Amino acid sequence: MRVLGIEGTAWCASAALYDAETDSVLIESDAYEPDSGGIHPREAAEHMSEAIPEVVDRVLAVAEDEHGPDAIDAVAFSRGPGLGPCLRIVGTAARSLAGTLDVPLVGVNHMVAHLEIGRHRSGFDNPVCLNASGANAHLLGYHDGRYRVLGETMDAGVGNAIDKFTRHVGWSHPGGPKVEAAAAEFAGTDPGADGGDSTADLLDLPYVVKGMDFSFSGISSAANDAADDGVPVEEICFSLQEHAFAMLTEVSERALSLTGADELVLGGGVAQNDRLREMLAAMCEARGADFHAPEPRFLRDNAGMIAVLGAKMAAAGDTVAISESAVDPNFRPDQVPVTWRDGESVARGGGGGASGGAARDPDADRRGAEATVTVAGSGEDRRVIKRRVPKSYRHPDLDRTLRRDRTVAEARLTSEARRAGVPTPLVDDVDLASATLTLQYVGDRDLAAALDERWTEAVGRHLARLHGAGIVHGDPTTRNVRVSPDGVGRRRGNGESDAPPEAYLIDFGLGYHTGHVEDHAMDLHVFEGSIRATATDPDPLIAAFEAGYGAAGDDEVLERLRDVADRGRYR
Repeated sequence: MRVLGIEGTAWCASAALYDAETDSVLIESDAYEPDSGGIHPREAAEHMSEAIPEVVDRVLAVAEDEHGPDAIDAVAFSRGPGLGPCLRIVGTAARSLAGTLDVPLVGVNHMVAHLEIGRHRSGFDNPVCLNASGANAHLLGYHDGRYRVLGETMDAGVGNAIDKFTRHVGWSHPGGPKVEAAAAEFAGTDPGADGGDSTADLLDLPYVVKGMDFSFSGISSAANDAADDGVPVEEICFSLQEHAFAMLTEVSERALSLTGADELVLGGGVAQNDRLREMLAAMCEARGADFHAPEPRFLRDNAGMIAVLGAKMAAAGDTVAISESAVDPNFRPDQVPVTWRDGESVARGGGGGASGGAARDPDADRRGAEATVTVAGSGEDRRVIKRRVPKSYRHPDLDRTLRRDRTVAEARLTSEARRAGVPTPLVDDVDLASATLTLQYVGDRDLAAALDERWTEAVGRHLARLHGAGIVHGDPTTRNVRVSPDGVGRRRGNGESDAPPEAYLIDFGLGYHTGHVEDHAMDLHVFEGSIRATATDPDPLIAAFEAGYGAAGDDEVLERLRDVADRGRYR
């Protein structure tokens, strides 16, 4: 099968020929370059209308020269997400071409194509995928016939966040390569500086991770303010990269930990940044996971990935009638039925959560996203020793700050939550120098290994009580709830037995004090996201969770939850 792919979601007009028999890809592209500022939708569409016929003609000429007049077996096009005016031009061209050639038409989700080209080129079976591009940033994993969103930006895409700063300082689009060069120059001013091991000064910029979701709007504004205050632009670029890419690497590790996956692929235009790739490779090496980033031509917006996925979809009979091929600027990747592959879920259940996970042996040592966990003692005297391990991918100053602050927050908020009536482990000891906590052993396993409505309803009640005390958990995933499904109660600090068995909230490292309804709603969003990412039938579990919260909490939080959920880049 030979497929002609057409891409034009925003700035790059591109056409490609994919030959499935030889696994060869020819790509022709013509990028839009604005005179100033960022991408202007009208100008981008004008560029697309001129460039698409030219790149398509160049690819068709090669195809017909090498394979004759019947060279094309299908036409694939980027159906969304993207800028509506650009998508409509691409859709019109693809429909016209498919009709003229009398071949099937395939509508491809641009973001799923970023994932699939990484999976295709790496040979990985079931990876977690980090897409890091201009307008988008999210984590995807395959589960039950679709790619689920494991985590995503709640405001700007990572590329747009960087471009917001570069526009502020008067640099032309695209800003990413200029920031990368300036950051490397600044790090190089310090003898021996090299990436995350650099001792170059680091500005204090916002670092916002909420479960596996994240936010970039604050870091862009802080970088702009630093420039206005006269901080050298190279220093800002260095700190901007170190913070933003550390956030992406951390949430990627959290996704690997939640799912138990041991493969990670990277996609999107920002994935061309050497520092981001270096961070992700270091993280994966440290936890024994495999990492792959395709060659640069498949990372920037390109028709090659559209053609490759289009061939897989066409082979599976997943084509679209011309009359039903309208583009969708808000086409979410989790809306796409995955017809071209099967296999087990990315949620394999063996990774162990940040505070212990659902390993086969509940007392075995394990490593989560942040910490190593060791169970010491036996019987009712068992204790959990949790140590936040240094992360080599992070700048050492940032790493020390995060490990210390999160250890302090976990110790303090775990105790405060318990006093507020929320079941949590007792904190026996805190060692800030080594970022280590000694905690009471609670529960038999993580909720991730025992998902049912009884427990999700209990979590809803616990979070409502927590929020009533003015505390946000920050990371209430199914890995950070411990349960005793077999009905075995645990001992309280006074030696009395719990009755009935309870669900315990653990790992308050991302928690903080707030009474704001927005922050409380975000807590609910994080928990529901962890269920949707891994459960085969998430709706009853989520309904029970919200019923539990509604019975004990503020209805305004549930109302705000709808707004928070709609704020993701793909809704």
